[in-house]
Parts: sequence; structure tokens; C-alpha cells
Amino acid sequence: MGRKEREKKEAEMKSTVFRVKMPNKSEEQLFGVVVSTLGGSRMMVFCEDGKERVCRIPGKIKNKVWIKEGDYVIVQLWDTEKDKKGDIYWRYRDMEANFLKSRGYLKFLGPS
Repeated sequence: MGRKEREKKEAEMKSTVFRVKMPNKSEEQLFGVVVSTLGGSRMMVFCEDGKERVCRIPGKIKNKVWIKEGDYVIVQLWDTEKDKKGDIYWRYRDMEANFLKSRGYLKFLGPS
């Protein structure tokens, strides 16, 4: 793909209206940012409530989505250990994360 085609595609994407998945508070889901990878499909995630949690990537999305440090995700808290553990429910692409930042949903920048 040439430079002109890439620029045209980026311009179309900027003008496109799209839907972004949001956390469901009734199902105890939060925004989070991946701080580090721990191995064995586990990640350390800093959540919007100010806590760091060890989150696993369920098999449902493990082989479909690659998650790396700095990615914004939706974390679904566990029923038993809500303060310490959760599952990664969704990963935002860069374009979606930028959209959420511009709307003020991703105010936190990560652990200080």
C-alpha cells in the first residue's frame, strides 16, 4: 500500500463515526491500562479505581487478540477477589483509545 492510499484510508477513518465498547458497571467492569506482562497469559493492570490487579486473558480472546504493555483494556472483576484479580474482557485499538481520551473517559495515565 502506497503512502497516498494510506493517507486516504486514515482520513476516511478520522471522519467515520463508530461505536466503542464501554465497561458495564452492573457486571463490575472497569477501564484499565496494562502495566506489565507476567507470563502465562497474565498481566498487571492499573484500573481506573486506582488499584493494580493481576488479570488473566481468558481463552476466548487469548489467541485472537495480542495485548501488550500500554494497551487500554476493560477489566471484569472476579467475584471472590475483587481487589486483587480480574479478567481482561476487551482491548481497545489505538483509534478507539484516542477517541475515548478525547471524550474524557480515560483520564488516568497509569500508576505514578
